[in-house]
Amino acid sequence: MKLVSCHQFPFRATMKETRIRREVSLTKGNRWDELKTNEEIKVAKEKVLDATIRVFNEKGLKFTMDDIAAEVSMSKKTIYVLFEDKQSLFMEMVSYCFDGIKRSEEKVLQNDQLSTVEKLRGILGVLPESYSDVNFSLLYELREKYPEIYEAVENRLENGWENTIELLERGMKEGVIRPINVALFKTVFEATLEQFFKRDVLVRNNITYADALREVVDILVDGIRA
Repeated sequence: MKLVSCHQFPFRATMKETRIRREVSLTKGNRWDELKTNEEIKVAKEKVLDATIRVFNEKGLKFTMDDIAAEVSMSKKTIYVLFEDKQSLFMEMVSYCFDGIKRSEEKVLQNDQLSTVEKLRGILGVLPESYSDVNFSLLYELREKYPEIYEAVENRLENGWENTIELLERGMKEGVIRPINVALFKTVFEATLEQFFKRDVLVRNNITYADALREVVDILVDGIRA
């Protein structure tokens, strides 16, 4: 096994950032063509990711990099410098979406005006305002064409339950939630969301992911309240 020094990673990142600046500076035609700083690169990537979410919501997997370029007013060459290919763009979009959800979850947890049950309902159904119109039900299309990305979605759904479990346990101690099996609750919630992604049930029934999530959360939380 080849050992890699941890000191190599910052060097590699710097080299990649240098390549991005150099290659992007070679493209011409719009305001994104002269990215120079790490912050400008970060902003440009977020612009592309936001555009990808909007286009994906409209066209599903059928969208092209030309669609993204037109949506964000950026040359396609610049996009390919920022993201290696469509699959890597998809993978980063998944992380970007779920990271946004986690940030919104933190806001719910830090709101001292909410009760334990309200916080539980909030973090289970949290969806950043900018994603409220995103049709997450289209993610079921990823399963066959992009299995690695679909697996990443499943992994993000299955992890990060620490805050939810803490709220469930706190609610039972406070007497506002009846005694339940936390592992079973987690399994039921995960299985329901996975069915949204594995089947086209939401699409066929013209139900948005946001509406479906809200109803599932109400059913589960109201079902365990004391």
